[in-house]
Amino acid sequence: MNTFIEITALNQELLIILAIDIAVAIFLLGTMRFVSGLSSKVNTTDELAKEDNFAFGISVAGSIAALGIVLTGAITGEAADSYLVEFIGMLTYGVFGLVLIKVGRVIHDRFALNQLNKTEEIINRNLTVGLVDAAGAIATAIVIRAVLLWVDGLSVGTFLAIGSGFLVAQTMLVLITRFKERQYKKNNQDDCMQEAFTKGQIALAIRYAGQVISTALAVTAASHFLIYSPETLVNNLLGWLVIGIVMTVLVTILTTIAKRIILWGINLVEEVDQQHNIGVASIEMAVSISIALMLSALMA
Repeated sequence: MNTFIEITALNQELLIILAIDIAVAIFLLGTMRFVSGLSSKVNTTDELAKEDNFAFGISVAGSIAALGIVLTGAITGEAADSYLVEFIGMLTYGVFGLVLIKVGRVIHDRFALNQLNKTEEIINRNLTVGLVDAAGAIATAIVIRAVLLWVDGLSVGTFLAIGSGFLVAQTMLVLITRFKERQYKKNNQDDCMQEAFTKGQIALAIRYAGQVISTALAVTAASHFLIYSPETLVNNLLGWLVIGIVMTVLVTILTTIAKRIILWGINLVEEVDQQHNIGVASIEMAVSISIALMLSALMA
């Protein structure tokens, strides 16, 4: 009987903690919608319901999904010392994640997609740029989540570690974008990939989404090799970067081999770059993410 009472009390405590986490999560997810409107200087209700701007909707959806991914890193499943500590921890990590997602978008716009005006293109209903924007946000969130699960405690060192992982992620996303731009330019008579985005090449955006998300998954592999310690922050930062580069190269090589086998007999440059074949691009995206997920699982 005493055991039953103890289990019931424990379940009640976990339910209260779950209620706190869910309440904070829903509040933050709702906040993300309005933050997206503020950053784009539009009324989200008008843009989504009256203007029926699908590109803006996709961009906001990417932000909300990204924040949801980050929040899964904040929810550890372990009971905090008190309900107040649980609330503060969840809210702090959530707000910090929200800020990093927005900062990540600014970095992605200025350094990775520096040849197009993302906000203007999305307001002008460019679905392609909306997809690219959503993919970038989700990729950033995947790494932030991995770092949240990697660190321990709630201190200045914790947030420095999260910020370090974030910077590594942004560096890798910029590098992979430059690499894919050069590849696209080589295969398409010096055409510009970002210009193709502005022209509404959705198939290219789908392929790019797979590439940036798989890159983010590759970077998270560092959390399986490095042990978190506030005293070795610089070494950890370099470790994340080196392992991220190695894993990204490995994912790229394996993905290229897998695509040639799975899409045997199909000219990917012709189908995706020139004929805008969304179906083939979707398969490419699925292969990229699948390979990265499997490697990440193996590293764990």
